[in-house]
Amino acid sequence: MTDPNLVYTYAVLRRTPEAAAAVTHLRGVAGEPIHLVDPAAGTPRLAFAVGHVPAADYDETPLKAHLDDLDWLETTVRSHHAVVAALVGCGAAVLPLRLATVYHDEDRARQALDTRRDYFLSLLDRLTGHVELGVKIYATPDITPPEADPGAGQEQPTGLGAGRAYLSIRRRRQRRNEEAWRTVAQAARHLTETAATLAVDRVAHSPQRGSLAGPGPGTNVGNDAYLVAADRVDAFRAGILAAAEGVPGLRVEITGPWAPYSFALQPEPEPAA
Repeated sequence: MTDPNLVYTYAVLRRTPEAAAAVTHLRGVAGEPIHLVDPAAGTPRLAFAVGHVPAADYDETPLKAHLDDLDWLETTVRSHHAVVAALVGCGAAVLPLRLATVYHDEDRARQALDTRRDYFLSLLDRLTGHVELGVKIYATPDITPPEADPGAGQEQPTGLGAGRAYLSIRRRRQRRNEEAWRTVAQAARHLTETAATLAVDRVAHSPQRGSLAGPGPGTNVGNDAYLVAADRVDAFRAGILAAAEGVPGLRVEITGPWAPYSFALQPEPEPAA
């Protein structure tokens, strides 16, 4: 009889007593218990953290429909991240996998783990002792209103004189706006350069727009992830905030520390069908 469940993989990690103990109390995206799956061959130095989820939700066709349901997606993302965060919390070096990475059964998962085993181990070596921090840069330049018309309160010009005065005001306003944006753009470049000197690696993500950019003011002009040594997180934050201090129209948001999602190469998921 065909198993109606699929194998949902959350992360790659070294198999340690601490990791094995951590998963015993975890529940995943479908409320399922989490356990470790070892490679198909060789010494089990690493493992997938997995759970069994219903094909009725995570097979290719129903999954596509679910991904358009924002409530379902938010709940699933939170549950996925909670498993990864718990593994990180036990002190394990973790390669988090992308949302809804599924295999048809555990044998297929073992084979996939074994195929890339040496690569995963080398990447875990690189990421051990490091975390991911996000840095979002927002440009919110102050656009100073036009200077008060010296003739305010007096009879205003009409006709050609009024048109010229209006165009002059608009040009002054545009110049101030352009100068403010140049100042912010230069400061943003300096901030990015500073962050790069404080981190081991950087991944540049696309700036966010609309609701993804968050409720704060301004335009998101930088949305980068940085790989930082765990004992350098405070120094990284202090350096970024110092670089942004006193720059009018510049707002910076630092998030994390997170598991290094942006620095873990994701294995290709197997079609579930």
